[in-house]
Amino acid sequence: MRTRNIAIFAATMLLSAVAGSLVGPKPALAVAREIIELQRDVTSILQGQKDLQTQMTQDHTVQKTLIEQSSDSVNKLNSTMAGLQKSVQDVQANSGTRLDTMSTQVQGLSDNLEEIKSRIGKLNQQLVDLQNSVQNIDSRLAGGAPISTPSGTSPAPGPGSVSSGPAPSTPSGPPPSADTLYSNGLRDITSGKYELARSEFQDYLRYYSDTDLASNAQFYIGEIAYQQKNYEDAVQQYDKVINNYPKSFKIQSAHFKKGMALLELGQKNSGIKELRDVVKRYPGTEEERRARAKLKDLGVAVSASTAH
Repeated sequence: MRTRNIAIFAATMLLSAVAGSLVGPKPALAVAREIIELQRDVTSILQGQKDLQTQMTQDHTVQKTLIEQSSDSVNKLNSTMAGLQKSVQDVQANSGTRLDTMSTQVQGLSDNLEEIKSRIGKLNQQLVDLQNSVQNIDSRLAGGAPISTPSGTSPAPGPGSVSSGPAPSTPSGPPPSADTLYSNGLRDITSGKYELARSEFQDYLRYYSDTDLASNAQFYIGEIAYQQKNYEDAVQQYDKVINNYPKSFKIQSAHFKKGMALLELGQKNSGIKELRDVVKRYPGTEEERRARAKLKDLGVAVSASTAH
């Protein structure tokens, strides 16, 4: 369209020049020269228009190419972001399981440390008692007094003594000590030997159910079930801690892990209720912090009355 207008304009100018030459008194040679220059100008204008169209076509092609490249880059970026988001979700899912395992191991190590401290205290007391006994024996020997033997035992027969009869039959061996069973259970649960640890904690409860560490043994049986994804049994074991040992220092952990096990079973309402109870009843504890974080992940608001 623009080229057509320019051509019309050039033709008009040419006709005007011809008309002027006819009207005016200019010589024919001057008129012819002007016409030639005008034709040259029109040709130059048309060539410039053609060059401009060519340049515009090239620019349009370049812009189209750039737009296509940008679109491809955006699509690749979207694909990369989707893959990254999936990777983050996978890491979050795996980190939850690893966190539970690490939490169990840390608790086991902490209890193991407390048990070691207790045993050291007992050993120190036994050492003091032994020293007192040695001093007592030394003093009796120095004074010529007979050495007393512990109640229920008989002094060893002297040379030439005759046995009064055959030795009585000995009963089956006693169970392992409470310290041995509990320490072995902690060692095996922290090293992932769950079946062996379960058996050791069950033996502990069988023989020493009235000790201070019985509630810990019961709690770790629940932890083993949880780690093995046997969530129904885990809920039952945590309930035993809650019902049988209400003063145990594992009580808040039992409530929290019961709530987590209920969520794993798909019992969302019951699990949320249990976690809310942890937030309300045990403020300032690690279990309260973890329960609050889990409720936030579930999109569940914590009421203002439970905030601290």
